[in-house]
Amino acid sequence: MALANARFYANARFFWDERASGLEEQVLEPIQDHIEMGLSLDSLISRMNKTDYYPPLFSNAFGNNEITESKIALSLAQFIRSLISFNSKYDIARSRVANSSVNFPNFTDSENRGKSLFFSDRLACGLCHGTDAFIAPGPRNNGLEAISTDLGVGGNSGNPSNNGEFKVGSLKNIGISAPYMHDGRFTNLLDVVNHYNDGVQNHPNLSPPLRLANGQIRRLNLTNTEKNDLIAFLHTLTDDVMINDEKFSDPFSE
Repeated sequence: MALANARFYANARFFWDERASGLEEQVLEPIQDHIEMGLSLDSLISRMNKTDYYPPLFSNAFGNNEITESKIALSLAQFIRSLISFNSKYDIARSRVANSSVNFPNFTDSENRGKSLFFSDRLACGLCHGTDAFIAPGPRNNGLEAISTDLGVGGNSGNPSNNGEFKVGSLKNIGISAPYMHDGRFTNLLDVVNHYNDGVQNHPNLSPPLRLANGQIRRLNLTNTEKNDLIAFLHTLTDDVMINDEKFSDPFSE
């Protein structure tokens, strides 16, 4: 999951199943998970203490060079909170107009058509990604399966009404953050668009915007041109300024 604008997620829960109640809790799990880093926190602290650069950095941040689990969590969480995207082509255009419904002057015709589709009642994308940060206020079931084998948030909360729901990340930088969905099943944006176009399955907890008023599954019936326009709009959410910002680059590279 891309981390841009993670700080703006309204319910402040993390991982696809939202089992972490905040970033300070979230950042320590991958370190210890055997599938990811497989390292105990004690081993991590020991390794960091043996370097010549981490103790002074902790001293600068916290007033002393003692490295602790809590300080590591605070440091990692604060770094993630700094990953804010506000310089995409969309952001620049949005700052120049009164509202997002008008054509953006720096957009191509295709990008403007895609924007209109995205925010239209017909597609209803904006009901889940409606803010300028493009983040939903909570988890959603997006109709990947009619019966959830992965319970998602429901597996964590124990509430059946959450079964098949997963965290919704920001769409910022979505064009460069493949693969998509909680299990990475889609390798490109066209696969994602095709899913919402005619692949949504009927789940009891399906997100309401994916249904019509009569309860039927929303089928978008997009033409190939409309699909390309929608994807063109999604690429306007890529923030090249953020991506190339030196402060987010590898501090160990020469």
